[in-house]
Amino acid sequence: MANHRRSPLHSLEDSGGVQRRRFLGYLLAAPTLAVAAQIGLDSASPGVASAAIPSPPEPSDLFDLGDALTAAAMPTSNLIVIQMNRDGTASFAVPRAEVGQGITTTMAMLIADEMDLPLDKVHVTLADARPELLFNQLTGGSNSVRSLYQPVRTAAAVARARLLSTAAKQWGVQPSSLSVQNGVISSRNGKQATYGSLAEAAASSRTEQVAAQPKAANTFKIVGTPQNRIDARDAVTGRKQFTMDLQVPGAKPTMVCRPPTINGTVKSVQNLAQVKAMPGITDVVVISSGVAVRGETITHCTDAVRALKVNWGPGSVDGESDDTVLQKLRAATLPMAVPPVLTNSMDGEFVFAFSSNSALETNCAVADVRPDRAEIWSGLKAPITTQEDVATMCGLPVNAVKVHVMQGGGSFGRKLFGDAALEAAEISKKIGKPVKLMWHRTDDFRHGRAHPMSLSRIRVNYAAGNVVSYEQRHTSSSTEWDHGLGEILTSVAAKLPPGQMGFSQTVFDLSQSVPYNFGVTTQLLNEVTLGFHTGSMRNVYSPNVTCARELMVDQLAAKFGQDPLEFRLSFIKEERFRAALKKVAEVGQWGRKMPAGTAQAIAFHSEYKSCSAVLMEIDCRPQTVNRKIREAVTGPRITKAVMAVDAGLPINPKGLEAQMLGCINDGIGLALTESLHIDKGLPLEGSWDNFFYTRQWNTPPDTQVIVMPPNGEPGGAGELGVASSFAAAACAYGRAMGKMPTMFPINHGTLSFEPLPRVPSIPDSPTDGLKYAY
Repeated sequence: MANHRRSPLHSLEDSGGVQRRRFLGYLLAAPTLAVAAQIGLDSASPGVASAAIPSPPEPSDLFDLGDALTAAAMPTSNLIVIQMNRDGTASFAVPRAEVGQGITTTMAMLIADEMDLPLDKVHVTLADARPELLFNQLTGGSNSVRSLYQPVRTAAAVARARLLSTAAKQWGVQPSSLSVQNGVISSRNGKQATYGSLAEAAASSRTEQVAAQPKAANTFKIVGTPQNRIDARDAVTGRKQFTMDLQVPGAKPTMVCRPPTINGTVKSVQNLAQVKAMPGITDVVVISSGVAVRGETITHCTDAVRALKVNWGPGSVDGESDDTVLQKLRAATLPMAVPPVLTNSMDGEFVFAFSSNSALETNCAVADVRPDRAEIWSGLKAPITTQEDVATMCGLPVNAVKVHVMQGGGSFGRKLFGDAALEAAEISKKIGKPVKLMWHRTDDFRHGRAHPMSLSRIRVNYAAGNVVSYEQRHTSSSTEWDHGLGEILTSVAAKLPPGQMGFSQTVFDLSQSVPYNFGVTTQLLNEVTLGFHTGSMRNVYSPNVTCARELMVDQLAAKFGQDPLEFRLSFIKEERFRAALKKVAEVGQWGRKMPAGTAQAIAFHSEYKSCSAVLMEIDCRPQTVNRKIREAVTGPRITKAVMAVDAGLPINPKGLEAQMLGCINDGIGLALTESLHIDKGLPLEGSWDNFFYTRQWNTPPDTQVIVMPPNGEPGGAGELGVASSFAAAACAYGRAMGKMPTMFPINHGTLSFEPLPRVPSIPDSPTDGLKYAY
């Protein structure tokens, strides 16, 4: 059962964050009150080290990925608009994707609190692709709240001030004499006016710059309090609209027959006419990624895909397997730079398998492409890039392409890419009809995005009770960054050599740092371009990099003859890091006696101006490892997980807790069960039955998330708990088994399922579901 703890907000006034400064905003020309913000960049300084051999700041300690994304978004922050409506509601089209992380709820809370409106009076939707926003419509890097926090608060503060001044002018009083409660302005002599009644009078006939003063943090009434998601009722009652729920006129179900290897090409189709004549099929057409079929129902499409006889050309990775990729990674690993002169040395090598980026919602999109225009509907985290790519492919001007951002059923970084939208647009263009494209689950696992296989080597030199140097060389199959920073210039740049590596190196440098004072510290990335479809799955490099580091930290503690917690506390860089470690140790009862074959472990990760500490307990006893569950991977079980998370100012602690619960399960899966097996250029996994994301029987029955007291402004949170959870599970396994694990997930060496055939590309629809019911 999850446990949530939090503290009051009074400490925020002296926390060093943005508090009572005044910000500039804009009154926009509109029939009712419309406002926007203008934001400037603040500097940040790293914490003070106190170990005997302090480490100099790393790039991400001074300016991290979130800082870079926020800075890139600032020039267009004045284009993000809050609209006050005549019915007393406020509307905001958030220029980010909602994929289950709760960004719409967070934005509604900020606006409601700043404007003194009831939460249910704030309507948050998702903005269509807006190319004028440039870098300000990218959802990624745990940056949405960080980059929108000040613009949204400022715009809301401008709106509130304008409404107060409008009422004051009408009543001949000073704005300071008025009060607001629940969207109703009151004067001392009893006059009242709702926001809605003032919306037209407060509107501006021209755009003008005004000053705004957001509220002091200690006056927040909604921000910092646990809130249910504003879309929760629609989600549980089936009213929430996802892409495949849309009823676009004429858009019929569409699927694609895909090659038996990644990036294989169509040489010829033996029975195209026969398949087109099948019942319920309206169109069959060859496209760049396979053969598309359009029909009356998904069942008709499934039958047609399975019936197609295609002669396939070779793919891009036909000869690759886990072993061949690992050989190439080892050959490409950069050398260590610091020799062990007058010091002791410890080396480690860790291998991390490919893992799938599949979310519960498969890749899907609706497209209606006509000769003079195109319209797209899809869950997209970089909609501007998709809009511009569709325009290029269809030979249309960008303003002739409309891209509607739909709510997404999960992402894991998958929806940074508009693969389904581009494919749907290509099909619609070729057949001249609207399509509702859905990837089959097997398509998603075998031809979707994967988190790259990687190898991490670490060398630690130590002497006289101190760590003198720490070197980590992380080598990975290349991560694709075709989405760029959310617009066409950086998207194109990422596709040109050495664009991929340039983006990868930048993200690595701006996200990876060692939270311990380990003397001279270097972390370097090298990537090998092979031709797999890859993407920046949740937390990008951090899970693998952090897992390797924390395992080595446990080994160092043993060498130093110290308790793993005390060792970390003695080398940790910042007091807030220390507080998180101490809190998780206290709540998790660190050091309690454990039976043989079980163990505790603790791990830590900091990123995006936030941090998380995780304590886990594992059961590796034979009766647990060998327990039988039908068609399941069982193995060791994490029996307890406790996380302390410090995300600066938690806007919605309940939402933060939910995200961290997801991170805990992500980390457990990566450590114990979750991977792709590559054979002859294709993942063998073809369904959730094959890909062992953390199941109920591997989820810890005792899980707690402690939200640390708020401080400063919001830090990044969406991905924050994955790396520390992965590392804690791995360290717990090593302590229970008495040997440090070096290959992840630990069960990867055993193929525990019968792979689906490569041809046909998707399995037949099941008709025997009852036999799998418990």
